[in-house]
Amino acid sequence: MSVPEDLLVGLRRARDRIDRYYAEPLDLDALAATAGLSKYHFLRCFARTYGRTPHAYLTERRVERAQDLLRATNLTVTEVCWLVGYSGLGSFSTRFRRLVGASPSEYQARWARTGPPHVPGCFVLMHGLRDRAGGSAIPEKPSAERTRGESSA
Repeated sequence: MSVPEDLLVGLRRARDRIDRYYAEPLDLDALAATAGLSKYHFLRCFARTYGRTPHAYLTERRVERAQDLLRATNLTVTEVCWLVGYSGLGSFSTRFRRLVGASPSEYQARWARTGPPHVPGCFVLMHGLRDRAGGSAIPEKPSAERTRGESSA
């Protein structure tokens, strides 16, 4: 049995919220509200449409992002754990191992030997903090038109 087409827009909106805010605490009530559905109806429709529960989908997104960070940066496993939205290293490591087949430390060590040079963790942390504060990495240059208008005044 498929999900009615009119519900797909709300389900996509909830899935996009998970993709965008994977590192934030997301609960079923908030995701259901994003989709405009009751909690349990949302849960059933999401699982039917995407083949996994919202929690499983969120876990996959977090682990995928953790893999990216472990491959490309010199952040510690604990720092990665916090950056992708886990509050405990044990639950992060357990879920990571279940989905990837190796512990986060083993995964990072394997990529350290074979992968490209790492991005310094301080750059990742600074960039992440600026994104959350709404700042920009590069300040905007005033346009030529605005500059001319300001100088003639």
